[in-house]
Amino acid sequence: MIRVFIIDDHQLVLEGIHSLLQNEADIEWMGSTKTPDDLLAFLSRDQPDILLMDINLPGKNGLELCKEVKEKYPAISIIGISTSNQASVIRKMQENGASGYLLKDASKQEIITAIKQVSKGNDYVNFSVAAILKNKPSDSLLPVLTKREKEILELIADGLTNQEIANRLFLNVTTIDSHRKNMLTKFNAKNTAALIKIAVSNNLI
Repeated sequence: MIRVFIIDDHQLVLEGIHSLLQNEADIEWMGSTKTPDDLLAFLSRDQPDILLMDINLPGKNGLELCKEVKEKYPAISIIGISTSNQASVIRKMQENGASGYLLKDASKQEIITAIKQVSKGNDYVNFSVAAILKNKPSDSLLPVLTKREKEILELIADGLTNQEIANRLFLNVTTIDSHRKNMLTKFNAKNTAALIKIAVSNNLI
């Protein structure tokens, strides 16, 4: 029996994946959580075999969380799940200990195959992710900003604080901070000033 747990801050994703896996005879659904703190609290009590981990999380992004979980619980195998198809993000997730990576449009069969392959100690990326890694070397193309990331970065460049941006966009301040950290990782920037410089010099904002 493969014990599976998931962290994702979208209820629809949690319910969707649960419905896909709940009738699988060799998969045990251990539950789900939406925040890194709740995940770490759960893992201190019990550990799954497979942890499905969203990349964009409130307060701490999945890239950082993946590294932290693998350092504390090396026996847990992590599969990243995200809408991000950026090669740099996928590679960073792998570098931080993930054994697999799925895009959120993955089919039921792909999710089940990933869980079973990773549970055997194998790495897994589906066809579309493999194509991204093959066709987009990390230094060949600049990452693309999402509409929300561009909006936030423009406000950061205007000198607004995370709290001011959160108020402006009607979002939680931890969500703004998570987006900022994700962008730093995407562009391999050491700090926000370097991130803005890269974005401006490449006409991204």
